[in-house]
Amino acid sequence: MAAMSKVDPFAAIRRDSRAGMSVRALARQHWVSRRTVRSALLSAWPEPRKPLPPRPSKLDEFKPVIDGILRGDLNAPRKQRHTVKRIYDRLVDDHCMLDVSSAVVRAYVADRKPKIRAEAGLGPVEVLCRRRTGRASGRRSISGRSRSTCAANR
Repeated sequence: MAAMSKVDPFAAIRRDSRAGMSVRALARQHWVSRRTVRSALLSAWPEPRKPLPPRPSKLDEFKPVIDGILRGDLNAPRKQRHTVKRIYDRLVDDHCMLDVSSAVVRAYVADRKPKIRAEAGLGPVEVLCRRRTGRASGRRSISGRSRSTCAANR
């Protein structure tokens, strides 16, 4: 069943009010509060829902540490950069992070790493595609199909 909008009950409340029903009787009949009945009588359109405040995360206290690790990795050689698993292990060992899963850390790192690169003015990571084969054609056969190899696929 689709979610019912508040416009339909507001129209019904306004219709029954024109028939002479009291606010209390309207609230009882339509299963709403008297405040809702009064707002329906003032305006045909219901107030928009207020947005929920952002929920705090257990990762919030460790975000500056992760950002520091990612900023330190900007100048490091590719083989010496921290993997997500290494970042997670450092947080658990060095900062006693016990209540946060590695999936939450992985999602945060995937979100923040490009932003930190952009803040540093480095731009997106370039993917180097080169052909590596033992054959002269630059293609190799895997299970009967010929395909080129790309460094980004490893």
